[in-house]
Amino acid sequence: MNIKIIILFVAASVFFMLFADLVSWQEQAAPGKLSKAHASLANNCAACHTGVKGIEDAKCISCHADSKALLERQPTAFHAYVGNCSSCHIEHQGADANLRVMNHEVLAQMGLDIISGGKDIPVLSKNALIPPDHPHVSDLVSRLDCASCHGTKDKHVGLLGQNCASCHATNKWTITEFQHPSVRSITCVQCHQAPPSHYMMHFEMIDKQIAARDNTQGNGCCAGVIVSQCYSCHKTTAWNDIQGVGYYKHH
Repeated sequence: MNIKIIILFVAASVFFMLFADLVSWQEQAAPGKLSKAHASLANNCAACHTGVKGIEDAKCISCHADSKALLERQPTAFHAYVGNCSSCHIEHQGADANLRVMNHEVLAQMGLDIISGGKDIPVLSKNALIPPDHPHVSDLVSRLDCASCHGTKDKHVGLLGQNCASCHATNKWTITEFQHPSVRSITCVQCHQAPPSHYMMHFEMIDKQIAARDNTQGNGCCAGVIVSQCYSCHKTTAWNDIQGVGYYKHH
């Protein structure tokens, strides 16, 4: 063998061994920095990855399964069922990466995959509630049961049913197409529920007194007003816009 080739081979071997001491194989293979939350695992690929198989959900669950804060909150309780972590929580995007970006398309697909395996999952509705070709909601996302995760955030307290996507979408909560009924409308209770204080003495002793006007004006305010007559005290601009008073915040 040519002596020059032997020298080059030996030199390359020595250089590789020295280089390997400075940079581990894990650092050479990493596709990017881990987020701050997982920074301590930067030199321990095996904590999440398995040779040939890749990322295993069981390894994620071994660290996060006892997260009561996650499983006891309605919006995140579904994590107890999906068992598929890496589809939503994607790592190696940098130290400041946000691992909590919600992808409803992925969630719906995971739900369908679970159902196809013979299991049930609460985040999917038994029947699609949204008609095809909805302008803001895909057919896949329409299979999600919005109330299973967002029921505690329903400001309509069930008055408008569970078909949230008839007005809302996953990419934007406020729908610009929505038109509030006329300011002269007196059917507020079809969509709005009064707060608990209105069903207590607070309504008689405080609320009515704040909005009270001289009954001699013939406007009916406020002695005979009942809770369902929202329009007698409130304006459609905001609940805190009280007739004859303007903006008022008492809580």
